[in-house]
Amino acid sequence: PGAGGKSGGSKHGSKPYTSKTSRGENKAPKRSLDGKIRLNRFLAQAGICSRREADTLIETGVIEVNNKIVTQLGIRIDPQEDVVHYGGEKIKVEKYQYVLLNKPKDFITTSKDPQNRKTVMELVSNACIERIYPVGRLNRNTLGLLLFTNDGMLADKLTHPRNEINKTYQVEVDQTIQKGHMAQMLEGFELEDGYAKVDAVDYADNGSSKTSVVLTIHSGRNRIVRRIFEHFDYKVKKLDRIRFATLDKKGLQRGTWRHLTAEEVGFLKTM
Repeated sequence: PGAGGKSGGSKHGSKPYTSKTSRGENKAPKRSLDGKIRLNRFLAQAGICSRREADTLIETGVIEVNNKIVTQLGIRIDPQEDVVHYGGEKIKVEKYQYVLLNKPKDFITTSKDPQNRKTVMELVSNACIERIYPVGRLNRNTLGLLLFTNDGMLADKLTHPRNEINKTYQVEVDQTIQKGHMAQMLEGFELEDGYAKVDAVDYADNGSSKTSVVLTIHSGRNRIVRRIFEHFDYKVKKLDRIRFATLDKKGLQRGTWRHLTAEEVGFLKTM
């Protein structure tokens, strides 16, 4: 992987998804999965006034949403879609957000699921009021690092094949991994959808377990890591992305998220 930025800085944004939140954490306003928040919270977040004062402004009829005066308390808006005016001035709360999640199993990487399965958006719903999106995807049973942002330019940069952004995985399979097979992975070979090649691969944990390796690859093709091992008749038991670009999951528990530091964002933008 590329040169690493520091992973310190901001505190974890959440507890593991199976645990209750402890006092002092998750202070960001909870955003519903439809992207909407209360109008008074939007006004407070924009620095106009407190939420209580915002209720007074709404009741007095000086707030417009989509060119219509709103006086009803409790109204919810989508900061990405709805236009809010106060005193004739358009109010916009929009700043770039960068959130790193250590994804657990059984969550799918999508904003909405028609089958009502658990999605990764549930795990970062209280990270910020802005609507953020996953950068790339991890399959339902794949663990590990998943970045979310509303910075479209950076997301495109990190997912475009020409930029060859490295991803590192720890892979556990059902039998001893032969060194000869790892050599073939490094040399490259043909899969049904084209040539496959890894950038680095070696036994994990100092080689004490020959059924687990750490593998780095820059290809983003669908299920590419699992298909590489299936090509050699291995069954993947566990797949964990432990590094994405310059980011690692050091100190980030499974099912928790944190905001990137300014330094980390800078490293990503200059890759």
